[in-house]
Amino acid sequence: MTMPFDTRSGNHLTRELIEVLFPMFEQASAGAIAVDRQGRISWINSRYARLLGLSDTHSVIGRPVCSVIARSRMPEVVESGRPLLLDIMEYKTQQLVVTRLPLFDEQGEVSGAVAFVLYDDLQPLTPLVSKYRRLYQDLQAARRALARQGRSTRYQLADFAGATPAALEVKRRARLAAGREIPVLLLGETGTGKEVLAQSIHALSARASGPFVGVNLAAIPENLLEAEFFGVAPGAYTGADKRSREGKFQLANGGTLFLDEVGDMPQALQAKLLRALQEQEVEPLGSNQVVPVDVRVLAATSRDLTEMVADGRFRSDLYYRLNVLEVRIPPLRERLGDLGVLCEGLLEDICAGHSRVEITDDAVALLAHYHWPGNIRELRNVLERAYTMSEQAELLDVERINRVLPLQEKRAGAVSTATVAMAVRPLAEVLADAEAAAIQAALQQSGGNRAQAARLLGISRSVFYEKLARHS
Repeated sequence: MTMPFDTRSGNHLTRELIEVLFPMFEQASAGAIAVDRQGRISWINSRYARLLGLSDTHSVIGRPVCSVIARSRMPEVVESGRPLLLDIMEYKTQQLVVTRLPLFDEQGEVSGAVAFVLYDDLQPLTPLVSKYRRLYQDLQAARRALARQGRSTRYQLADFAGATPAALEVKRRARLAAGREIPVLLLGETGTGKEVLAQSIHALSARASGPFVGVNLAAIPENLLEAEFFGVAPGAYTGADKRSREGKFQLANGGTLFLDEVGDMPQALQAKLLRALQEQEVEPLGSNQVVPVDVRVLAATSRDLTEMVADGRFRSDLYYRLNVLEVRIPPLRERLGDLGVLCEGLLEDICAGHSRVEITDDAVALLAHYHWPGNIRELRNVLERAYTMSEQAELLDVERINRVLPLQEKRAGAVSTATVAMAVRPLAEVLADAEAAAIQAALQQSGGNRAQAARLLGISRSVFYEKLARHS
């Protein structure tokens, strides 16, 4: 007799077991059919005949299976000797779930094949198919996340803290930029938060699921910039890797490329960058092939690009290409009303995992006398140093802050601690008034929605409620 598996191949199916299983398979299935070594139908049961619309099972015996069932894969099973355990076969308007097994003779040679229709209606499989699709989608999402590992954002718009009109205007423009597929130019002094804002725009945009790739042009040697941007073909130059190396444009494909300190870009590279932005394609170093890319560009600089364009140090066509929407980030000295909010957020981050440390109003007032050339980055440094030197203290007061402030950099109007203490009330009142005005403006803009107002101000709801109660 013939057997569905070669008993000598290690499957160890006995004839007795096959004789028991075959009738069970046939009875449980919606139909069964067998073919010989030449792919001709040697047997078909009545259920399969009815499924195929055949009135007489004997009329198809001896006929090639493909003449009865178009696109049948039975000849494939006979030829390969391998089973097709699960397959969906279309027959006219029906979709059948089929399993096909090869048949072997006593010598272990393929003598034919048998097929069982497991389901003639896919409806019972809908939950299984749905679950498979969900798992497949989760797997694809996990693969994309792994591919983007190290290319995702750390910051959200709430991380750009501030409640003054200047800070709220920056956030408004950031949201506007996030909703449109246009280049954005971020202007601001070093340490004002340009990277935070760039990541926030990406995270709010339709490209949020794609990679975010940042490159600081001031930190890369000029002779390496082209390779960093556009990649390197194998063996492009002596000592080059034998494998191709992707550039920042390829790495950012489908996402956002952030060009920090774009004002430091050498003129030789400016023309190539302009072409890449216009054509959305790059040519790796040492290659004659162009690679299409889909990249949204955000640029930032602390330089005066308009002056550089006038002097001929920056291409005007590239400037207008990058500066479709301009977002100017004010320096810290122009939004001193945000000092309290900034200190609160920075200290929360600095003290993460440790005991909570607060800063007094007098200490905030002292900070307001300083002109902050390093902006928020320098403010964080000052707070970290004060916290480190006062590890056991729960409050950062005037004395502790004054100890770490660079005295030689204080404003001419900044005087001794005692003088600051005398003048602190009026300044604190000014800061409090500015905070109250910002809260009211946010509530008005959000239509009284407190959660939305807190998001507009870049603070948590608990902090918002606390401040609202303080100013009520």
